[in-house]
Amino acid sequence: MFLTAAASALLATGAVAAIQDYPMVGGAAMYPTKNIVENAVNSKDHTTLVAAVKAAGLVDTLSGPGPFTVFAPTNEAFAKLPAGTVETLVKPENKAMLTKILTYHVVSGKMSAAMLAKAAARHGGKAMLTTVQGEKLTVTKGPDGSWWVVDAKGGKAKITIADVNQSNGVIHVIDSVLMP
Repeated sequence: MFLTAAASALLATGAVAAIQDYPMVGGAAMYPTKNIVENAVNSKDHTTLVAAVKAAGLVDTLSGPGPFTVFAPTNEAFAKLPAGTVETLVKPENKAMLTKILTYHVVSGKMSAAMLAKAAARHGGKAMLTTVQGEKLTVTKGPDGSWWVVDAKGGKAKITIADVNQSNGVIHVIDSVLMP
């Protein structure tokens, strides 16, 4: 079967992914048949996160069966950190601190946005989650209806894209880096 130029263009731009209702993150379709790492490497908005995951040695873990819920900071989120922070964290001598920060963005199990909302409703508007790192995150609804993740230090990250399903869990894209 031959494709017309228009059909080829649609395939090349990811329109087929949109037709299939696969969320687009960082200009790339996120396929529910791929794992967290396989999808993240295709997002141009998550190159810093991918580099950090590689530097921390977490690729195998996040490629594993899970399931995991990952609150995935964008490149812009990492850019909000003080100058030089990312460059310092990815150095081999800082692997333990980098791992602590990254695993603070991961919760065991698959928690959809609806599940987070139900958990928050059952607990006075705040869902308390224990991260893989061992400390707590709080998920709460803002006055404008958006959902926020609050870290142990009171820092807040807005969930900008929810429910990006993966074969081994779910990603919720956030606009700030959370700190344990």
